[in-house]
This record gives sequence, structure tokens and C-alpha cells, in this order.
Amino acid sequence: MADLERELRDLSAWLETPDPPDVTARVRVRLDKPARRWRPLVAAALVALVVAVVPPTRAAVADAVAGLLRFAGVSIATSPTPRLPGGTASPFPGQRAVALDEAQRAVRFPIRQPAKLGPPEQVLIADPDAAGRCRVATLLYDGGALRVDAFDGRLDLAFHKEVTPPGAEWVQVNGDFAVWVDGPHVLSYVDRAGEVRRETARLAASTLIWQDDDASYRLEGVLSKAEAIEIARSLR
Repeated sequence: MADLERELRDLSAWLETPDPPDVTARVRVRLDKPARRWRPLVAAALVALVVAVVPPTRAAVADAVAGLLRFAGVSIATSPTPRLPGGTASPFPGQRAVALDEAQRAVRFPIRQPAKLGPPEQVLIADPDAAGRCRVATLLYDGGALRVDAFDGRLDLAFHKEVTPPGAEWVQVNGDFAVWVDGPHVLSYVDRAGEVRRETARLAASTLIWQDDDASYRLEGVLSKAEAIEIARSLR
């Protein structure tokens, strides 16, 4: 929590808020209050503020996105070259292949499919809770080279990333903020307890991350940014 507060204070220092001029000052005051129950609300308010006032072309956007998504459940860090940790990558916890209708019964959110891609070749579910409800549903296309991961919850994307420059880029899907990672990056799953599962680490392709209603999505494959956004917009 201390790291989050420091990152949010640093972020508020370069925000340019047109009206009212003292918004960032009030955010700092709220961050200094000891009541823990206000901290997630302040962080969420700052996320909305960044979306509203930060132009996507600013050089600092990548750093801002990285810090905010670290709070939201995704960690994006830069490194000179992506390196896959030693050992063989394993599936997400409790992952298994099922029919699409069974996958829908196993998760709490509607499994929406990209109309641009058609029916998936394979469907996976993973990370079940004590009641058997799964946190993740994955749709696979093109022999698994193209995938859509759907997650239970907003802004809880459940991945740890290590990417190379230019790193993350702020984009939009259907008017909401999204993140485009242009190029290969190391990907690890973050489980329900918030622990990074290093044994799941693998080298991932270009990725688009966004949210829709009460689910979050991650599209991965050999795609351009424009192609990925078009696929994301076609969710049905």
C-alpha cells in the first residue's frame, strides 16, 4: 500500500487538471488520510482522472499506465530483453478443456466471443474456487496462436508482465481505456491470493488488455494494434 501511495503521489504531480485547479491537491490530502477504507476509492478516482485529462500522446503515459495497472492487478515492468524463466511453462491453476456451454456454467460472467474470429477451436477454464467457480475462461483460435482470456471482475486482469520498450501504450476500446503491449513479453499468472505464479511463465505475443461490463479481457496473437482493437470491439 505504501508503494501505491507513493506512485499515485508521483503521478498526481504531473497531471494537468483544467478545472478545478486544485484537484490534485485534494487527491494528495485524501491519500494522507489514515483510514484504509478510502484508499481504494481515491485510487479509483485517480484512474478516472487520468483517463479524462491525460492525452494519449504524452511520453509519460506508459509509466502512468504501468503504475495504475500494478494497483489493478497487472504489473508491467520494462527490461532490455524479454527472458523466459528456467523450466517449462505450465497451464493456469486447475486449467482444463471443456465445451463452451460448460465453460459458461463454470464462470460468473458472460463469456462473450469476438464476432471477427467466429467460434473458438477450443475453450479452457482455470483457477476454480472452493465452490468450483472458475476465475478464467480462455478461447483459442488458429491452433492456439490466437487467444482471448476472459477474467472475472473489472480491472483485475490477473497477469504479471515483463515487456520491452516501447512497452505499454494507452489506447481505447469502445470509449474505455485499454492497454496495448506491442511485442513479446514474459507473462505469468497472478492467482486469487495475489501471488505471481512463476511456474506459469511463458513468452507472449503482442497483447491488448481491456474491460467490458464486469469482465476483463486479454487478446494475444500476431496482430497489429488496429486489428486487435477491431477484434475487441466485435465482442458479442
